[in-house]
This record gives sequence, structure tokens and C-alpha cells, in this order.
Amino acid sequence: MRKATMLTQSIAGVLLAALSLAAQGMDPRALIDRTQQDVGRSMEFERHKGRDVVRYDNAQHHLSEFDREFTRGHFDKGKLGQAINDVKSLVDHNSLEPDLRDALTGDLRDLRVMRAEHER
Repeated sequence: MRKATMLTQSIAGVLLAALSLAAQGMDPRALIDRTQQDVGRSMEFERHKGRDVVRYDNAQHHLSEFDREFTRGHFDKGKLGQAINDVKSLVDHNSLEPDLRDALTGDLRDLRVMRAEHER
């Protein structure tokens, strides 16, 4: 019985976060997808320059893990936090074209808003 209550509360929390973000015009799954696309575009830019892509792989991995949990009804703050840190690391430590940096900076802002909305 307790597990069912916890599961119901968890699902309700994810739904409330999703509704709150949707009210702001932000679909959580669409945000993760957009961020993954921007990370992928940035990674291609780095690969053409022959640079290390470990930061990109980490960001893609943590975004994917968060998305997988989210589709199961679990808003994993830890995985989202890791993804946010990974995207911030890309912005802070990689040479990027201005449009790619702007896109990732916008993604970072929106991921932080998503996290803050869930914590309410």
C-alpha cells in the first residue's frame, strides 16, 4: 500500500511539473529533445576540429537517462542536475560557434527553470 501511495505521489509530481512547464510553453520532453539536438550539433562542430568529445558524450548520456526516467513517471533531480552540469561544462570549456553557444545557453536556462518548477 505504501509503495502504491509513493508511486501515485511521484507520478502526480511529474504531471504537475509537466503541466507547469507546459503552461509556460515548455514541454519537458521537447526541452530534453531540443537540448540533445543542440549538444549533437555542437559535438559535430568539435569532431570536425578533431577535439575530445567526452563532455558531449556525458551530456547526451545524462539527458538520455533523465528522459528515460521521466517517461516512466519519475522526475530524477539527480540525473537532471548532472545533465545541467554537463551542458554548463560544454558552454564553459569548449570552443563553440556563437549560435551553438547561444542555443546551449538557452537550453541551460530552460533546464534550470524546469528543475526549479519541479522543486515547487
